[in-house]
Amino acid sequence: MQAFNALLSKIKQEQFSPFYLLSGTESYYIDAITDALVDQLVTEQSRDFDFTVFYGKDAVTSEIIETAKRYPMVASYNLVIIKEAQAMHHSCWNDFILYLENPTPQTIVVFCFKNKEFKSKKLYNVAARVGEVLTVKPLFENQLSKWISDEAKKLNITISPDAAMLLSEYIGSNLSALHNQLLKLKLVVKNGDTITPDHIEYYVGISKEFNSFELQKAIGLGQLSKAFQIVQHLNRNLKSHPMVLTLSTLHNYFQKLLLLKGLSNSANLPRALGINPYFIRDYQTAAARFSMKQITQAMRYVLDADLKSKGIIGKSSSPQQIMEELLLKLFTL
Repeated sequence: MQAFNALLSKIKQEQFSPFYLLSGTESYYIDAITDALVDQLVTEQSRDFDFTVFYGKDAVTSEIIETAKRYPMVASYNLVIIKEAQAMHHSCWNDFILYLENPTPQTIVVFCFKNKEFKSKKLYNVAARVGEVLTVKPLFENQLSKWISDEAKKLNITISPDAAMLLSEYIGSNLSALHNQLLKLKLVVKNGDTITPDHIEYYVGISKEFNSFELQKAIGLGQLSKAFQIVQHLNRNLKSHPMVLTLSTLHNYFQKLLLLKGLSNSANLPRALGINPYFIRDYQTAAARFSMKQITQAMRYVLDADLKSKGIIGKSSSPQQIMEELLLKLFTL
């Protein structure tokens, strides 16, 4: 993400390169860099003359290079974007290498290679020497809440830690979907107001009381009745709350509690656990309730529930039976 921010900053400062090789499994970053280049370089007057988009599946390499060799007619730069470049045959990479040996100085070529990393070392090395190379991956689960808060700041809105956690728990690591939800919230929340779980519940359609985050909190704080209510809600809405994700959330939660038991430096706890400092007290309270042996056993119970849900162990059981059995085990550690 640091490389992405650095590259985005260069573009906004009009420090352009003749070639951009953007690849990886997180399309949001690739789209954001591409959009930033279009915003900086393309005007209404130049769009029909100095801006061309190719799509990998239908693109002809010779046409792309011929277009790249053209000088701009209206704008300062001729912008050429190849979207879905992963659909192109690898035999064309040598043609791009030849072009990059003497690129047109007033042309900017953007290579969008999505859903996987670009593997051609020869073109990669030439692109890195001549232009900019960015390889992007999805964020880890524990990075999502911070990303949401940072993205909200860029949009000049404020979101509470609880709301950011709720949004990340519901949407997951799809950054484009998260960004779009923030844009929607910006339109409906009053200027200057902080986005709260109430806003998320009303405008996004996520229950602020019945979700995986609240389930782990209820378990950690020993609230059996609340935990059962949440599980019943999740079981009635498995399409929105797949059991595999609920179990993954619980497993990660107990992993963090186990890590917390072994840490002593309170100043670095949130960073070490990968959580917002706002939630550290809840984690500390939960960790105090369990011994390391109990936490380890809890992780085994969650793993067993996951294996049962996939039919790997035990007899066939419904999601409701699996989750209720898991809760009983966790509350009788």
